[in-house]
Amino acid sequence: MPGPHLSVIVPMLNEERAIAATLGALRRGAPGAEVIVVDGGSSDRGVAIARPLCDRLVDAPRGRARQMNAGAALATGDALAFVHADTLVPRDFALVIDTALTDARVVGGRFDLAFDDRRLAYRIVAASINLRSRLTRAGTGDQALFVRRDIFTRMDGFPAIDLCEDVDFARRLRRRGKIACPRARVITSARRWRDGGLVRTIMRMWLIKTLFLIGVPPARLKRAYPDRR
Repeated sequence: MPGPHLSVIVPMLNEERAIAATLGALRRGAPGAEVIVVDGGSSDRGVAIARPLCDRLVDAPRGRARQMNAGAALATGDALAFVHADTLVPRDFALVIDTALTDARVVGGRFDLAFDDRRLAYRIVAASINLRSRLTRAGTGDQALFVRRDIFTRMDGFPAIDLCEDVDFARRLRRRGKIACPRARVITSARRWRDGGLVRTIMRMWLIKTLFLIGVPPARLKRAYPDRR
């Protein structure tokens, strides 16, 4: 029995150095998938590089949540996956999703992750993220979230906020049904962690997530803890 037709949405902003590799990995890992790149106003060569490598490239207001929702609105698949523009999916990406969704109880899921920096500290951080998400049945945007299209529609997609859209989405998705946590890995860039300092970045992310979960508005968090990239 064939799995659901898959649409992959890739939000992008100034990713000329990473987008070709990301889209190449998607073509290998999901050769039959519809690939939609949603640009948030890039000023580099990312759009020119991505255009011939995807099925559709569209513009949307800047912000991952808004970009991902815009891509999902155009998607034709009955399963949606959201892959960051600096993330490489495995060669069995589509197969893993199809297999997970053969269980009617599964509403969506996420992948394990590894960083492109193989130093011990980064391996430990990745392992802790994978373990935490497996225990909580919730993933982050770096983990290539996937979801049934009808569930995504009923959830009204990602909230139009500038921070923690993945935290909010994963929390709401978990209420809808079973979450698949396959052990297949996506490889994501460690540049944010390197540029910000590993320990400082961990502390910043945990603080933002904690404050968000206790009700601090995302706009206020963004002003107080801007991304320095």
